[in-house]
Amino acid sequence: MQIRIAKTDSEISACYPAMNELRPHIGKEEFLPVVRKQEENGYRLVFVQSPEGVVAVAGFRVSENMAWGRYLYVDDLVTLSVHRSKGHGSKLLAWLCKYAGKEGCSHVHLDSGSQRKDAHRFYEREGMQSVGLHFMMKVTPNKALQPTANAAAEL
Repeated sequence: MQIRIAKTDSEISACYPAMNELRPHIGKEEFLPVVRKQEENGYRLVFVQSPEGVVAVAGFRVSENMAWGRYLYVDDLVTLSVHRSKGHGSKLLAWLCKYAGKEGCSHVHLDSGSQRKDAHRFYEREGMQSVGLHFMMKVTPNKALQPTANAAAEL
């Protein structure tokens, strides 16, 4: 079993079946372009390769903010359902924590849908703590506007 960052188009594409279980709204044909676009903002895709193929995937980014300092944020973390409870998720999370330390991060963060009770038990079993609630509000994007550095001033 190997854990490594997906760099080539073929490595990224091989991660699609696992990611599809977590993000079914992203079609196979759009997966690679979506990953490549997110890479422009620091997103990385790491995967667990076993003899059966890619069995687990995590999308993450290293960032910094006033609340947490330097941290690693896990956008996506999933193991193919037929390969769950075999330690792949634990090894992938441990890899992410080690990577975070090497990058000078003091925390690993992730959000999880409130309905994902099995995932919550997994995170807690791995030593993660539930520390807050995540709130969101949908807004209508103005496709005619491009984000700018002065977006707030332009309101």
